Amino acid sequence: MKQIIKRAGVSDIRFHDIRHTQASILISEGVDIVIISSRLGHGNPKITLDFYAHLLPNSDDGIADILHNAIDSNDKW
Repeated sequence: MKQIIKRAGVSDIRFHDIRHTQASILISEGVDIVIISSRLGHGNPKITLDFYAHLLPNSDDGIADILHNAIDSNDKW
C-alpha cells in the first residue's frame, strides 16, 4: 500500500486515516451508528460515539417540528 500511495504522490496515509474517513463518510450519509460500529469492529456503539459523536449533525435541529408532526399525525397521543 505504501508503494501505491507514494506513486500517487499522496502524503503518507495510515490505515487509521482510511478507517476514520470511512466512518466519517458513513456518518455524514446518515448510516445508523449501530451499523457503523459493527463495521468498524467496535464492541458496542458507545465506543463509536465516543470517537465520532462530533461528526453527528446537530440533533436539536428541527426536533420540535419532528415531535409536533409525530403527535399531530398519531391519534393515540
